[in-house]
Amino acid sequence: MPTPADEATRRRTFAIISHPDAGKTTLTEKFLLYGGALSSEAGAVKARSGRRSATSDWMALEQQRGISITSTVLQFPYRDCVVNLLDTPGHRDFSEDTYRVLAAADAAVMVLDAAKGIEPQTLKLFDVCRQRELPLLTFVNKWDRPGRDPLELLDEIEQQIGLVVTPVTWPVGIAGDFRGVIDRRDGLFTRFTRVARGATEAPEEIVEPARAAAAVGVGWPAAVDEITLLAQVGADLDAELFVGAQSTPAFFGSALTNFGVRKLLDAVVDLVPPPSPRDDAEGTPRDLDAPFSGFVFKVQANMDPSHRDRIAFLRVCSGRFERGMVITHGPTGKPFATKYAHQVFGSERETLEEAYPGDVVGLVNATEVRVGDTLWIDQPVEYPGIPSFAPEHFSVARVRDTGKFKQFRKGISQLDEEGVVQVLRDVDQGDSAPVLAAVGPMQFDVAVYRLENEFGAPVELSPTSYRIARRTDRTSADTLQGMRGVRILSRSDGTLMALFESQYWLERLESDHPELVLERLVAEGSAG
Repeated sequence: MPTPADEATRRRTFAIISHPDAGKTTLTEKFLLYGGALSSEAGAVKARSGRRSATSDWMALEQQRGISITSTVLQFPYRDCVVNLLDTPGHRDFSEDTYRVLAAADAAVMVLDAAKGIEPQTLKLFDVCRQRELPLLTFVNKWDRPGRDPLELLDEIEQQIGLVVTPVTWPVGIAGDFRGVIDRRDGLFTRFTRVARGATEAPEEIVEPARAAAAVGVGWPAAVDEITLLAQVGADLDAELFVGAQSTPAFFGSALTNFGVRKLLDAVVDLVPPPSPRDDAEGTPRDLDAPFSGFVFKVQANMDPSHRDRIAFLRVCSGRFERGMVITHGPTGKPFATKYAHQVFGSERETLEEAYPGDVVGLVNATEVRVGDTLWIDQPVEYPGIPSFAPEHFSVARVRDTGKFKQFRKGISQLDEEGVVQVLRDVDQGDSAPVLAAVGPMQFDVAVYRLENEFGAPVELSPTSYRIARRTDRTSADTLQGMRGVRILSRSDGTLMALFESQYWLERLESDHPELVLERLVAEGSAG
């Protein structure tokens, strides 16, 4: 029987990040098409019953707005590998959720719109990748539409992301007049062929360099000159620099028409590193063949309204997971039965019998499990927790109908555990008027929508004048409590938070009272 380490060599676990409308969800579907997880019409998922439909955007609010709000997990086979694709929200307001998902990934694919490049409001998503030192592949999408100069795009990536860009494929023909790509590794030209609605795999006509110039005509000389320039500046693929998060291999294509998707997916298999021993909280790597262990990077309730259940997504770090095994929940030391272990595919799920390092297991009805928790068997281990981002927006939530207070309290607690928003409470007021804290205002929209539609508790939000949060201790909190422009609240994990109305007032307090504990949140630099 293969060992967990043997199975891990076949795993590729990566996330996709992008700005909204860059084509991330489309690319996700096309990966599934090429992996055989979608039928001949992209968007219709194969199933024994033939009734599954869909995409990674399963929440009704996502479908209404046309953006990804939650992250999802999709697994499919490709070549001789098992690919675990972690789809992430595409808006900066949900970058905290992206951060949690990236904690479970071994690499990421950055999708850029050929016409827009890196957009300022989502730069923080790419910063998160850099902060985690994740290897990053770049896919310049929508090259079949009018867009920018490719060399200009490369310069922008290097300047804003701080990574050396090493194009693996290079476009022939300007954006909007796409002829195909040259693979810089072998010089072969792949002709661009449109596929009706992108419903099937794109035909890939390979043309030898000697014949390509005549076959392509317009656009070929310019592409050859640009490739020569790239070679002269040393912008060549270097697998070690990629794995070391110092360079990003780039690919050009069109996810909508499927062109370039296979080359990118091949690169995921060929370049993304397989799972390796993960460091525990003390910095000691846990061997892949050690007894089972994993950590929870996401909790999601009500994915299936008919079940009203709660799923904890666990990344397997070591050993072999077997459904039915009894594992230990690290924070409480309590046994946890895994009879209801699922493989989650968007909003769909099926019973999962086993999993290996790099795989993601959905633990159903894991009521006491929280984001960042470690679970293990036989040999205790604790993996580093997942830090919270510094919130920048604060609103007081009140239930509109006091008769729905029980549902309101349950919903607020659930959203807090999932990390949809951070919930801050006043010891004197409890749950009657909690303060919701968010990285971006769209998190409030999601919270309001879910409280009303999932928990039957319509709420009203009242904005506050607070703009900055700092972690503090009991002694400092007692000193700050009576000061103007400051409010002390508590998170569910017991952390005391000091909220300030202005940066000026915070800085003045820090200057006048250096003895006060006012700590920045760990991930604040990438959140603000």
